[in-house]
Amino acid sequence: MKKQIVIAALFLGAIALGTNHALAQNSDQVSTSVNIILADVIAMDVGTVASEGTVDFNYGSTKDYNSSKNVTVPNSLVIISSKNFDVKVKSEGANFVSGANVLPVDILQVKALAGGSLMGTLNEVTLSTTDQVLVSNASPGAKQSLNIAYSISAEKASKVLLGKPKGTYTQKITYTATAL
Repeated sequence: MKKQIVIAALFLGAIALGTNHALAQNSDQVSTSVNIILADVIAMDVGTVASEGTVDFNYGSTKDYNSSKNVTVPNSLVIISSKNFDVKVKSEGANFVSGANVLPVDILQVKALAGGSLMGTLNEVTLSTTDQVLVSNASPGAKQSLNIAYSISAEKASKVLLGKPKGTYTQKITYTATAL
């Protein structure tokens, strides 16, 4: 009988130890780290109007040569940036070219206009082959649009354009968004 009591005690002890061990496993914890890895980005949206677009100034009458001309392009640039940035503009060459004939690029004014969603210091610049800041310290954000106005003054039209051979004078303008 003593032997049966010892066996019963051992059996009950094993059950008790097994139960405690099982309860301990139900309360075990593990943890996992989740990383969100951010990179700085800046890009002009493929839907940007200025991408391979064309801005036309037509001079067909004396009135055209005696007045200022303005062409406004809404949503010219659409930019996404994770940091504040500048938008710069420059021409690829020193002249608008039509065959062997040329007009200097500094006849054109380029102006960043309010009305788009892009926020920053908006500037007007005279086009040149050197990068010039069109918008400074623009805020980060997604799908920010910028309206751009192009203009040729009446003075430049009458002094520079009048008397030049007819033709379509062309020059590429490049916009660059640079993170600060």
